[in-house]
Amino acid sequence: MIELDLQRASESAAPDEADFRRWCELALRQRSADSELTIRLVDEPEARELNRTYRQRDYATNVLSFPADIPDGPDGPLLDIPLLGDLVICVPVVAREAAEQGKAPEAHWAHLVIHGCLHLLGYDHIDDAEAEEMEDLERGLLAELDIADPYADDEH
Repeated sequence: MIELDLQRASESAAPDEADFRRWCELALRQRSADSELTIRLVDEPEARELNRTYRQRDYATNVLSFPADIPDGPDGPLLDIPLLGDLVICVPVVAREAAEQGKAPEAHWAHLVIHGCLHLLGYDHIDDAEAEEMEDLERGLLAELDIADPYADDEH
């Protein structure tokens, strides 16, 4: 089961909670345990401030992932809780990117939510091998939604 806390801090148009829940469930279905996460929809000033504070990059980015920081003990996590973490999504950036890239807005939203959820599960794209693994997983999940490969035009 997924417990989703959807926070709307932006007045801009965004998908409804059912869409976010569907995309999260798809991305997190490999996880057998319950999952709790927050998705916060923000405007550019908040996204820029968070990106600057946590990534030292002074611009509003599309999605930021903040995995839960649960301390480990000698036998694994000290707390047995389903908290995965938070996603912060900048609504105007997502809309602008979809238009610039010629993508349907819903397809871009689905991709970014799935991408962010995979980060919460520990996937990353720091090196080429990790990036390829994560992108392959994204492609497969998006294909289940009949969404085209979001990386088809990228050069690796």
